[in-house]
Amino acid sequence: MARPGQLAATVAVALSAACGCVAERALPSQPPPPPAFEHAAAGAPAAWPGQDWYRGFGSEELDALVDYAATHNTDLAQAQARVAQADARARQAGAAILPTVGGVASGNYLAGNSPQGSGHELDWLAMLSASYEVDFWGKNRATARSALLAAGASRAASATIQLTMLGGVADEYFQVLALRERLSVARSNREAARQVLQAVEARFSAGLATPTDAALQRAAFDKAQIAVADIEQREVEARTALALLLGRAPEGFEVGGSSLESLSEPQVSAGLPSELLRRRPDLAAAEANLRAANADLNAAQAALFPSLSLTAAAGVQNPALPATVLTIGGTGPSLSLAANLTQPIFDRGRLRAKRDEASAHEQELIAAYRAAIVAALVDVENALGALQHLDATRGPEQESLAQSERAFEGARLRYQHGSGDLLTLLEAQRGLYGARDEFVQYRLARLEALVALCKALGGGWQMSGAAHAAS
Repeated sequence: MARPGQLAATVAVALSAACGCVAERALPSQPPPPPAFEHAAAGAPAAWPGQDWYRGFGSEELDALVDYAATHNTDLAQAQARVAQADARARQAGAAILPTVGGVASGNYLAGNSPQGSGHELDWLAMLSASYEVDFWGKNRATARSALLAAGASRAASATIQLTMLGGVADEYFQVLALRERLSVARSNREAARQVLQAVEARFSAGLATPTDAALQRAAFDKAQIAVADIEQREVEARTALALLLGRAPEGFEVGGSSLESLSEPQVSAGLPSELLRRRPDLAAAEANLRAANADLNAAQAALFPSLSLTAAAGVQNPALPATVLTIGGTGPSLSLAANLTQPIFDRGRLRAKRDEASAHEQELIAAYRAAIVAALVDVENALGALQHLDATRGPEQESLAQSERAFEGARLRYQHGSGDLLTLLEAQRGLYGARDEFVQYRLARLEALVALCKALGGGWQMSGAAHAAS
């Protein structure tokens, strides 16, 4: 029978060996990023967005809306709660690396009576116990690492939701302002149609216009009124969508701005694609999930090998040594030590199936990680391409608006003086309304493209040094 000192020495040797037996499998290499973005401005210095990039639009109202949404958005609140859950799971998994210590106290009173006599006995104990699973194959460490990486992935996913929410608030705010500006254009067009209708009816009363001319202009005026009503409804829907992002009821919610004119454009440009990988929270989440799957596979592999558990208990009890063969009566100190070695022999392939499942899950997340990288590059290219296209069409858009205003004013004056026909006036009126409306949508598209670029470039998020080291 081994003495306590010999068993303690054996335990110390096993614990020392366990520290160096955690094997890590190498992750597959990620696809190499391109050397540069195809639609990036040539020679432009990198200007990555900061975490407060939305302030670059120069709107105090937008800043206040974003700040409100950061504390009231329900999706973000749920994501933050999931982060807290993941952190708690990581702490639970990490607890298996260290021994567990507990205390136990019990009492058992025995009494009996027979013709041979009577007797009673009180058995009791007060013990401290400790147990430890020697992590020789690294199963517990791999499980703890997986939980820690999953917590990091949850934190990055929360940052992704926050970035998406922030961009959504900006987009919806710009949409409300654009619809209000388009509504102003539609009302101006309706007023112009009303004035033309008055002129046509006056000419019709004087016998200088036909009934067809009057009917055509009344129809044009009715269409202008319908357009106003349609845009008013769309503005209400955009405002309620913005209220939803803020996490508040739409009743009584108002937006003060009425035009895109006062907004400025933040200076943002893309750097190297390789740097993008550390600036996108969704990529960090995908990588952390992949590394967690790798750790799960390590744990599943380690579960195929023997496990060694050590237990110890010490305290005071009565009787001092309760045993089947030898019992020492009376109260006194007591000590018990045990070691259990367990090796799965036959489980109908359950452990190997779990390992194969973990391996297949890792392969799935490898593909998901590569897809996330490609999707991130596509997001940036789409935003850069949209801005490049909008830069190229700025001049034609402005020129089209100026010429449409000039054409309508000339057609209106000619018609009022009797030298122009109604169809030309109507066509000029429709052209002016369309040009004004299109120019508002052009400015909205520029703002939305800038928001998309800021989101595609990570919105100022960067992987912390601690998170990078943990991964």
